[in-house]
Amino acid sequence: MKDQAEGLRLKLRELHQSPAKTAAVISGKGGVGKSNISVNIAVILAQLGKKVLLFDLDIGMANIHILSGISADRSIVDFIENGYELKDLIISGPGGFSYIFGGSGLGRLLEWSENDFQRWIESVAKLQWEYDYILFDMGAGASKESLELLMSVDDLLVITTPEPTAVTDAYSMMKYIQIRDQDKHFYLICNRAESNQEGQVTLERISMAMEKFLHKEVSKLGILPEDKIVKNAVASQTPFFLYNPYSSISRSLKSIVEIYLSQSNVMGTIQKGRFIGKLRQFFLKGSVGDG
Repeated sequence: MKDQAEGLRLKLRELHQSPAKTAAVISGKGGVGKSNISVNIAVILAQLGKKVLLFDLDIGMANIHILSGISADRSIVDFIENGYELKDLIISGPGGFSYIFGGSGLGRLLEWSENDFQRWIESVAKLQWEYDYILFDMGAGASKESLELLMSVDDLLVITTPEPTAVTDAYSMMKYIQIRDQDKHFYLICNRAESNQEGQVTLERISMAMEKFLHKEVSKLGILPEDKIVKNAVASQTPFFLYNPYSSISRSLKSIVEIYLSQSNVMGTIQKGRFIGKLRQFFLKGSVGDG
C-alpha cells in the first residue's frame, strides 16, 4: 500500500509540474574553483526560491562538504552496499540547498549490478519531481564513467580560468563532448580573472574556437574576479555568497546565475523524461557489458 501511495503521489506531481532542470558543472583541468562555484550556484538558486539538489561527484577530490561546513556521513556507496535510497542520503546544506555526497560511488559505476542500475534510475526519477534544479559537480576532465552522465544532463556549465592550460583543457573537454552530442548546450564561466578585460579575452578565445572549428555557439555567462573573500570563506567553511553576499565575486556570480536562468528558460521547456531516458540507455548498455 505504501508503494502504491508513493506511486500515486509521483503521478500527480508529474501531471502538475515539470521535472528538474539538470546541469553538470565541469572543467577541463582541476584547480579552477569548480566545486566552490558549484556550491555557491546552489546557494544562489536556493536564495532565489528554487529547490536545488547538488550531487558531489568529483571522485577523489570530493570536498563540497568541506566548502559548505556540513557533515557527510553517507554517500552513494551506502546506496550500493547498504541498501539506502538516494532520498536517505540527502543532507541539508547552508543557504537552503540539498546535497548528496558521491564518495567513490560513480567511479565504481561500471561494477554496479543490473538491480543497482534500476534502483538508481528509479530513485533519480523520483527526485526529479522533488526539485527545480539538480546539479552535478563533476571531476575535472571526462572519465568513461562520467561521460555518459554528461551526455544525459540538459546543460553543461564549463568553468575555466585565464590560465592557458585551463583554456586549452576547457576547449578540449567541450570538443570531446560536442563530437558525441551536437545538441548539448554549453554555458561558459571564467573564474579568477584579474580584470574584466582578461576575463572577456578568455571567454572570447574559447567561444571563437568552438565556432570556428566545431560550428558551435556557446553561451558566455560571465566573469568571476579574483577575490580574497574566497580564501577567507573557504577557511571558515562557509560558501562565499553567504560569507559576504556583497563582495565582488558574490555579486558577479549572482548576476551569472540570473543570466543562466533567463537564457535557460528561453531555450524552451524540458522534454519530460529526457534525462532519465538517456540515463537508462547508458545503464542498460553498461549492464549488458557486464554480462
